[in-house]
Amino acid sequence: MKKLFSLLFIVLIITVSNCTDIPENNDPILGIWTRTDFISEDSKSSSTTKEEWIFNDVYLGRYQRYTDNTLTFYTDFKWSNENDSYTITYTGTDIEEVTVSLEVSNEPETLALENGAVFATRE
Repeated sequence: MKKLFSLLFIVLIITVSNCTDIPENNDPILGIWTRTDFISEDSKSSSTTKEEWIFNDVYLGRYQRYTDNTLTFYTDFKWSNENDSYTITYTGTDIEEVTVSLEVSNEPETLALENGAVFATRE
């Protein structure tokens, strides 16, 4: 009798686990977005700062900053989508929350700030 209950319990677990469905996030912001700034300190020296946002499908992401191809800072962030605006929140840092909108009509696609300035472009 114990074997029968064990077998039924295993079948029940397999059936329940196969019935659960993980919703798929196909948001168009998913992927890697970058912004590169060239800083010229004087006529002889300059440096390049590249910022990178990697958006994943569970409303989280990774922000990375490179100076002259060397990783200088990174942190995780949360993102949310409401009324075609995306809010990026960097928890545990001094970086301020940013709200951007996706501009798909541009080539390459861009994330624009509320004032229309380009925040980042799709890599």
